[in-house]
Amino acid sequence: MLDHTSKKIKERKALVVNPAKTCQPIGAMYAALGIHNCLPHSHGSQGCCSFHRMHLTRHFRDPVVASTSSFTEGASVFGGGANLKTSIKNVFSIYKPDVIAINTTCLSETIGDDLPTIIKDSEIPKGKFVFHANTPSYAGSHVTGFSNMVKAMVTNFSEGKGDGINKKVNIIPGYTEPGDMRELKRIVKIMDIPCTLFPDTSGVVDSPMTGKYEMYPKGGTRVGELIDTGNSIATVALGSFASEAAAYELEKRCKVDAHILNLPIGIKATDELIMELVKITGKDVPYELEEERGQLVDIMTDTHHHFHGKRVAIFGDPDHVIAMTEFTLSLGMKPVYVVTGTPGISFEKQVQKMLEDSHLQGMVKSSGDLFALHQWIKKDPVDLLIGNTYGKYIARAEDIPLVRFGFPNLDRSVHSYFPIVGYKGAMRIIEMISNALLERVDRDAVDEDFELVL
Repeated sequence: MLDHTSKKIKERKALVVNPAKTCQPIGAMYAALGIHNCLPHSHGSQGCCSFHRMHLTRHFRDPVVASTSSFTEGASVFGGGANLKTSIKNVFSIYKPDVIAINTTCLSETIGDDLPTIIKDSEIPKGKFVFHANTPSYAGSHVTGFSNMVKAMVTNFSEGKGDGINKKVNIIPGYTEPGDMRELKRIVKIMDIPCTLFPDTSGVVDSPMTGKYEMYPKGGTRVGELIDTGNSIATVALGSFASEAAAYELEKRCKVDAHILNLPIGIKATDELIMELVKITGKDVPYELEEERGQLVDIMTDTHHHFHGKRVAIFGDPDHVIAMTEFTLSLGMKPVYVVTGTPGISFEKQVQKMLEDSHLQGMVKSSGDLFALHQWIKKDPVDLLIGNTYGKYIARAEDIPLVRFGFPNLDRSVHSYFPIVGYKGAMRIIEMISNALLERVDRDAVDEDFELVL
């Protein structure tokens, strides 16, 4: 499909080809699913909501439900206030959620619907909640939408004085899988640290098969926990692009100290998370985590010859890509092309500094697209491509192995159940990368070099 991509790179001022991102409402919808008994609501056309649900459902292989204001020509001209008021009334009457989390779309943002006023004038049953986040698709990315929705959770629910009276640590996990959220909760449980993780999609989009359909599975952060986040000791935000805004909003509103870290993907980033939790709480690092770290170091030592000097291209969500770049460097690899579709100059600065500290040079781009990445690879090939499902076309055209990483992963299953964060997650990433490289060695080997042990 992409065999005829040109090596010659021309400056493009406006055109984006194969964007390395998707739109804000998808991220907002995913974040909303992390609230217990919450129904995401798309304030726009039916088509928008259907696309967002479809994309999430295909990624998680689990039914994702949401409602919509169902704009038609009339709402597009005169505004969607009447549609939204009717939607809120019908959703509470028919589907009975505890919370409706509204995200806007291109259409409602362009019209300029005044959502706070519309919500205020709507019929909301006692004890139920409705809140919204502004998520225009023509700005930012799905990561931006996730960030905006999580910040809206703080704005609408968090109460307290930041005095640490509940003795908990808030953890904002970033745009991660339910398997990652389970792993983060396991780590803090091992450290004996009470925590509130929000949003929390574990138990929602990885719910078990019971034979009975549940519109609202057992998982998700409860409203009472969201309200109580203002009484916590501190907030640890994982990934600046997805989690920073909510952490700083909570610090501003309730005086809960914000600690911004990279996603704990790889050994260094996980070390930083563990030590930050030790610093905040005064807890000791339990032997169980020390053992896991020692196992990871052993694996890195045993397999270093598989990775050393391998050229790699990485693309995807900014928080994931930053952490993966750091991890590949620690494995002795050379991340020569690093791309995210999400805008943000801090991405380029952070990745460039990593490369400079490792005495490497590479092409780094935010607001980038896969067409540019493909052209770079055609001009100067790599040994491995790391990114989401959309990278398979480049991998096929250039005959290079692909390690599927990040969102969306549409053509493989089960991935959302297993973590890539923490020491256990790092072991899994090493296995995926190592297998991809070794399978290529086996595939290309002539008979006399086809070894049993590599």
